[in-house]
Amino acid sequence: MDKSIHHSETIFKMLQKINLTQKFSEVYLSHIISIMIAIFSIGYHGKTVDFETHSEHHRTTIAHFLNKGKWDETVIENILKKKVISIIYEESRRTGKPVYIIIDDTVSSKTKPSSKAKHPIEDAYFHFSHLKRKQDYGHQAIAVMLCCNGIVLNYAIIMYDKSVSKIELASKISCELPVAPVISYLLCDSWYVCDKIINCFIVKGFYTIGALKTNRIVYPKGVKCSISRLAATLKESALPLCTVTVKGHQYNIFRYEGNLNGIDNAVVLISFPVGQMGNPKALRAFISTDVSLSTEEILNFYVERWEIEVFFRDCKTKLAFDKYQIRSSKGIRRFWILTSLAYFIACSCSESFSFSEGFYSLSDTVYREYIRYIYEYGKSAKNIDSLFDMLSA
Repeated sequence: MDKSIHHSETIFKMLQKINLTQKFSEVYLSHIISIMIAIFSIGYHGKTVDFETHSEHHRTTIAHFLNKGKWDETVIENILKKKVISIIYEESRRTGKPVYIIIDDTVSSKTKPSSKAKHPIEDAYFHFSHLKRKQDYGHQAIAVMLCCNGIVLNYAIIMYDKSVSKIELASKISCELPVAPVISYLLCDSWYVCDKIINCFIVKGFYTIGALKTNRIVYPKGVKCSISRLAATLKESALPLCTVTVKGHQYNIFRYEGNLNGIDNAVVLISFPVGQMGNPKALRAFISTDVSLSTEEILNFYVERWEIEVFFRDCKTKLAFDKYQIRSSKGIRRFWILTSLAYFIACSCSESFSFSEGFYSLSDTVYREYIRYIYEYGKSAKNIDSLFDMLSA
């Protein structure tokens, strides 16, 4: 591609490295590059006006590219999935450490439109927000992360539009994945702990470690009982407890191994922070379908799930994941895929695959390329006005 102020040689080479530059025409590729430049530039807010600033095209042309352009966004999605699997699985083979699949969801909040709005944002609904602890209007994104030995990469971002259940979406992800190189784990919250998901992932070599709702039924000594009811009796009962330290915090744990409704055999951990035994607000419950793990191992593995919360924070604070103003469902899905692409190339800029480290490094590189381009043009300009003319051409 021809060099211009709207081009980044660094980003072009990174797209070339993952064989993306051969998949699109020069026009579409220029749009993708200009969007990547905008994402890694100061003042990015996820709006088409940001893309216009770093493109030779008008924002209406860029909006058409996102909403109606005749390009196949699944090409980018499939390339990213293959690269993420390759990196994570190879790390697992090299180190012998488990692969973690982390599934969770977040809401990209939007303003509820007036009933008279002629062109409301498509596929926006009310969803329960774990962060706000209430119903929130917007788009719910289901994210899937793959991790191994400290490397954390985003595998997919899927829009939940209520036409397909979260359970079906998670099960579909399991069908896409190769069998894990070593014994590995699915990490999830209570929304995704069900027999269908557990059974789908175990076929691919992934046990499930997740949170449990406290109304789940267990059968200690053959007696049917909810977790919350059992937890309320622990302080006075003779049931064995142990104290476990996780990330510097101590917890009193009761370990149950047996069946749950729909699950033949699993370990359930009932947890209270030390000093809060019996406090229903402090009660937490966890499950592991790998019964060979110790209590400490289960809790330390589950802590790895926090990486997806960091991913959501980075996407919203640095990649403007909750600030876009795109109305069409197709355009939003394409924007999400391009956001995933930006996240991946930022991680690729760091030897340790650190997103933050790569993001700031790439942002600095893009800025330096911009200044260098102006400098080179300035050397041949007769005066400041001719320089402006060249830059705006």
